[in-house]
Amino acid sequence: AQLVEAGGGLVPAGGSLRLSCTVSLSGDTSMMRPMGWFRQASGKEREFVADISWDGENTNFADSAKGRFAISRDNGKQTLYLQMDSLKPDDTAVYYCALGRVLYDTSLPSDHVEYWGRGTQVTVSS
Repeated sequence: AQLVEAGGGLVPAGGSLRLSCTVSLSGDTSMMRPMGWFRQASGKEREFVADISWDGENTNFADSAKGRFAISRDNGKQTLYLQMDSLKPDDTAVYYCALGRVLYDTSLPSDHVEYWGRGTQVTVSS
């Protein structure tokens, strides 16, 4: 499977970015899985940002993302999105897309991730 992120970049504090992740996976089950976004800042461990159930009905957010970020998916386009508003310098990190291995699951714990993207850099200037 291949997950390709796009949309990262440099933005001033208070600005917005929209990340996308396109999934290329053989077979018909690729979009029957939960997906999520994780991030890793320089010198820190990778952390959970948000996830979404296979059907888009359930979402979860890290406390740091609540009220500022929105996660969505378009299964027909095999694409995951992360809309990030009111960005802060602390949001600076490499953002990774993730695809779970459990079909029809409603969330994506990090130990349930089967595939990772290569990441896209988000830099928020103060």
